[in-house]
Amino acid sequence: MTLTNWAGNTTFHAKEVHHPTSLDELRRLVAGSSSVRALGSGHSFNHVADTAGDLVVLDRMPELVEIDSAAAKVRVGARTTYARLAPLLHQAGFALANMASLPHISVAGSVATGTHGSGVTQPGLAAAVSSIDLVTADGSALTLARGDADFAGAVVSLGALGVVTSLTLDLVPAFELRQYVREGLTQDALADFEAIMASGYSVSLFTDFRDTRVWLKREDELTGPDWYGTTPADGPRHPLPTMPADTCTGQLGVPGPWYDRLPHFRADSPPSGAGDELQSELLLPREHAVKALRELFAIGERIRPALQISEIRTIAADDLWLSPFNGRDTVGIHFTWVRDVATVMPVLELVEETLAPFDPRPHWGKLFTRFPECPERFRSLVHRLDPAGKFGNAFTRVLLGE
Repeated sequence: MTLTNWAGNTTFHAKEVHHPTSLDELRRLVAGSSSVRALGSGHSFNHVADTAGDLVVLDRMPELVEIDSAAAKVRVGARTTYARLAPLLHQAGFALANMASLPHISVAGSVATGTHGSGVTQPGLAAAVSSIDLVTADGSALTLARGDADFAGAVVSLGALGVVTSLTLDLVPAFELRQYVREGLTQDALADFEAIMASGYSVSLFTDFRDTRVWLKREDELTGPDWYGTTPADGPRHPLPTMPADTCTGQLGVPGPWYDRLPHFRADSPPSGAGDELQSELLLPREHAVKALRELFAIGERIRPALQISEIRTIAADDLWLSPFNGRDTVGIHFTWVRDVATVMPVLELVEETLAPFDPRPHWGKLFTRFPECPERFRSLVHRLDPAGKFGNAFTRVLLGE
């Protein structure tokens, strides 16, 4: 059977796919393999998880969700999805500080590739990790905790250091949010970008670089008819204007638990366009947001033939070496493309060229053509933990300059 990613645009080339059922079995498998990679939920759109050797899927490992109420932490198995984890946390009175737009994705894969939600005070999902457990090249089990010398290099690591088996995440008290959709945000309103993006716990702009809507997730009620010149949606909306909203989380200002408001899509429904799409995302220093967006609006006619929708989000800085948000508060400009590589790639290259003056970094799990420079300390960490390149693939070799 041919194994592909979620969107079907990437076919995996592994000689064998393994489903270990225990940590000991996984350790033996890794120790005995000359080339091995781990696959999460398959939601990446490039070859970051591919290998010509052994592909490991942890879906048959024992389920692990251990909540430490006293420490406000949870230890989870690597392939646990946010959809599975979040309700359990809520039942125990806890929450994750943020979530991505899809709850269907695995914790380890999301963390390893720098996935994020939105919010001017909220860092990416990897910032919640306080310790990480992985199996290294010789089959040894290694645990790294926040404060350890190598920890900041091991969290967002693209699978290049070993097979992650579990992670410990920081928790916050459970909370409720209201979700509003506002329509008709004008280009002139971009002058108020910082204030708009700070108007909620989590804020997203959805645009085709002609018409723009705002997804506003707040703890308190939004009052008053006028909000930056927009009008309230008169019913639930999907981020893609032509799609029905029945797969989306609750809107219209109705309060709901954090895990059913922070994502855009419900856990019990197929996500987004159900795979009928390609995705890219470029992440820039937030001080460049308005100028960069104006540049994209100026070439909107050239972008739209390949575009379904673009989402603009903000992410707070972190200190993780390969994180797209390392050392800088960030604006993320996400592109949901049509599922046609020949149509998309020239437009993606145009977007990358347009945004190049703003020092963009890519989301590691999405389509891009320009690799950023690899931090030397990460390259050294890879060579120390995996000197033979057992966990490497074509993607990581380009990153490492090999």
